[in-house]
Amino acid sequence: MMLRHLALSIVVFAAPALADEGMWTFNNFPSAQVKKKYGFEPTKEWLDQVRLASVRIAGGCSASLVSADGLVMTNHHCARTCIENLSGLQKKDFNKEGFFARTMADEPKCPAMEMNQLVEITDVTKRLQDATKAVAGDKFAEAQKTEIAKIEKECATGDEFRCDVVTLYRGGRYDLYKYRRFQDVRLVMAPEDAIAFFGGDPDNFMFPRYDLDMTFVRIYGADGKPLKNDTFFKWSAAGAKEGELTFVSGNPGGTSRTLTVAQLEDDRDYRLPQRLFRLSELRGLISEYQNRGPEQKRHSNDTLFGVENAFKALKGRHGALADAAFYGKLKANEEDFKKKVNANPKLKKEFGKVWDEIAALTKKNAAMRKEYGALEGGPYSDLFSKARTLVRYAAESGKPNGERLKEFTDSRLPQLKAQMLSNAPVYKELEIAKLTWSLTKIREDLSPDHPIVKKMLGVRSPAEVAKALITGTKLDELVATAKDKAGKPVADTTSRTALFNGGQAAIDASKDPMIEFARSFDAEARAIRTRWENEVDGPLKKQQEALAKARFAVYGQSIYPDATFTLRLSFGSVKGYQEDGREVKPITVLGGAFERHTGAEPFALPKSWLDARAKLNLDTPFNLATTNDIIGGNSGSPLVNKEREVVGLIFDGNIQSLGGDYGFDETQNRAVAVHSAAILEALEKVYGAQRIVDELKGTPAGAPAAGQK
Repeated sequence: MMLRHLALSIVVFAAPALADEGMWTFNNFPSAQVKKKYGFEPTKEWLDQVRLASVRIAGGCSASLVSADGLVMTNHHCARTCIENLSGLQKKDFNKEGFFARTMADEPKCPAMEMNQLVEITDVTKRLQDATKAVAGDKFAEAQKTEIAKIEKECATGDEFRCDVVTLYRGGRYDLYKYRRFQDVRLVMAPEDAIAFFGGDPDNFMFPRYDLDMTFVRIYGADGKPLKNDTFFKWSAAGAKEGELTFVSGNPGGTSRTLTVAQLEDDRDYRLPQRLFRLSELRGLISEYQNRGPEQKRHSNDTLFGVENAFKALKGRHGALADAAFYGKLKANEEDFKKKVNANPKLKKEFGKVWDEIAALTKKNAAMRKEYGALEGGPYSDLFSKARTLVRYAAESGKPNGERLKEFTDSRLPQLKAQMLSNAPVYKELEIAKLTWSLTKIREDLSPDHPIVKKMLGVRSPAEVAKALITGTKLDELVATAKDKAGKPVADTTSRTALFNGGQAAIDASKDPMIEFARSFDAEARAIRTRWENEVDGPLKKQQEALAKARFAVYGQSIYPDATFTLRLSFGSVKGYQEDGREVKPITVLGGAFERHTGAEPFALPKSWLDARAKLNLDTPFNLATTNDIIGGNSGSPLVNKEREVVGLIFDGNIQSLGGDYGFDETQNRAVAVHSAAILEALEKVYGAQRIVDELKGTPAGAPAAGQK
């Protein structure tokens, strides 16, 4: 990927002059800057309403409330796991065929899907920094983890709340985010994959686009009824026009704009290439697996989508760092920052050595990467992950909250329990393929002579071990229904539920081969994790906290932090761009999808669209591009106007935006969304989903649709 017309302005070093840059926290949003450029100043009340109408999908992605009855809009690709799981449970293929619940009674529950609504933000910086103030680097991570666990436990007064301490500015500030937790989420409508991902991987991160990447789900309350909520985004039937001010409220997963040059070089030269090599191999594995048959293709589609999406995104990030002009600007920004620190004797004394310290820790991290990934990352298998979780949950749940591994603290247990006790189907054939591949990679990385490799494989091949473990385990069973010789049910001691509820005694007594496998090297995995936390993670957090303080001292605090998969708000406008000397218009129309239709995947429109062509207004805006600053994790975010109306649904960025992990170029970076007018047009004329259309327009859920009694 080439990054053209670079006009990079990285706000963490110097605030740009009215650039549409930044994934801003809601308690530090630059309303005055928006007013100066666009003539509209978001008030605190406006920001609060946007925050409460936005929700996060706990496993990744963003979403929004779009009715008073808990109706939620997100991307199809954000709901693929739910759709695939329900397909497996109901012996259908809803990704291929689409899904529409004609009534609320027909809305099925998505296995283990959790949504979070941010209701409160509290600054806990002083408390965290006081807890680690006199702590040495090798004890920093443990001291910080203990204090975070205390804060989160004090906040989460019941399972209906989720509380996370969020590290901002890589340690310059710590905020406590309190969420309402919703674990009853049901599928309402999803189009066919052929239109939700029209153009497939070739069109991914491209523009112009013609995708209906949308899905509607509904949040249900503890009473089993649709969530009643006063705050939601109303719908704009007209949608956004070129030049219009737009806002994106979502949860960008992570950016690296405040990394040092040493860390960027590690990304460019080692970490990203290694991940790309591994993803390319995995893509080949899953593609081959899909050739085994239609069912194998169906239940591995979500996995392949994730691999291909990650590969293309990381390839774009690597291309950005490999671009001399782009990388040169990043280096120049760091040099300018260093000069400002070193020009002040007090700052130089306190922070002058931070960059060298981070460089040394980056090298140490790289030296531990393979062993850490193999042991603590573990083999690539859902059933292995379940086994490790069961083994560690039994051990950790008996400890004081502050002494547990962070994923087992009280604030995280409701989500963990929902995932472990989910009825999502497990496909053992796919599990064998994944586990065989990953054990082979671990042997390659660590060598056949490594003690852990010998412990994992013994004298058997990766394929033999994988087959024995997957076929022998019963962890795919949520509840076992074994019977004795007389045909009477026997006590369930082998299922996931029994082992999860049985505690340490049940785990110790278990003869399940996957449990035994996970147990066999758990001590070594914990040891490498402890070593990494003490020697790399803790010291690095301490140095990054110092670097953040230096940045505040030089540039002030009116800057935005790196993304952290927490709620952010960006502003921008509907705008085209120049690419290879040609003008790219910012809005496509429905008719363009039919012109692009070839009849061959991935450019084959589904039959529902071909049949509805005569009814559709082909001039309806379909997809649009905006200057909003987004990154992965923003998928599913609402695109709203100053009236807090939905004008679009974010689902992608253009290819130039992939460098946005490291910097923002307003001339080229574009967010890509489904236009709100296209969503209504398709719901009404392609899918006959009038009850959703009416609900979006304000008719209560469950009420008769327009024209019905």
